[in-house]
Amino acid sequence: MPDTLRTVALLAAVITSGLIAGLFYAFACAVMPGLRRAADRTLVDAMQRINVAILNGWFALTFAGAPVLTAVTAALHLGGDARRALPWAGAALLFHCAALAVTFAVNIPLNNALDAAGAPDRLADPRLVRDRFEATWVRWNLVRAAASAAAFGCLAWALLV
Repeated sequence: MPDTLRTVALLAAVITSGLIAGLFYAFACAVMPGLRRAADRTLVDAMQRINVAILNGWFALTFAGAPVLTAVTAALHLGGDARRALPWAGAALLFHCAALAVTFAVNIPLNNALDAAGAPDRLADPRLVRDRFEATWVRWNLVRAAASAAAFGCLAWALLV
């Protein structure tokens, strides 16, 4: 396997991993703390809008691209001298899988429930909707932010070895 292909795959994995880790981090340290200070209807409205807006090609490219490119990187580093990076790529893949598991098991169902609650201006009890969403979503977003950051760190280290 040419070293150039391995390096390009690893760099692409590092970049997409950094972008997705940065997104989850931004929610953890800016978006959700900002919305914590907002009224109940405002939080519900903002998160419903974000959940629609985030479903775009750029997000899909990084969200799916990070684990896929990490898996490709691991596969390309299976042989010879390239094996030094394999444990780090493998660890990164495990961290990405953890973040995906949290996203699909917790965050997406909470997003769907928030959407199913209906239009914020028509909610009888926006506080109840918020209470069923916010604390759990924030807690598990921290987990996926940490897992994604760990994946990024492992891949960055793989560049060095």
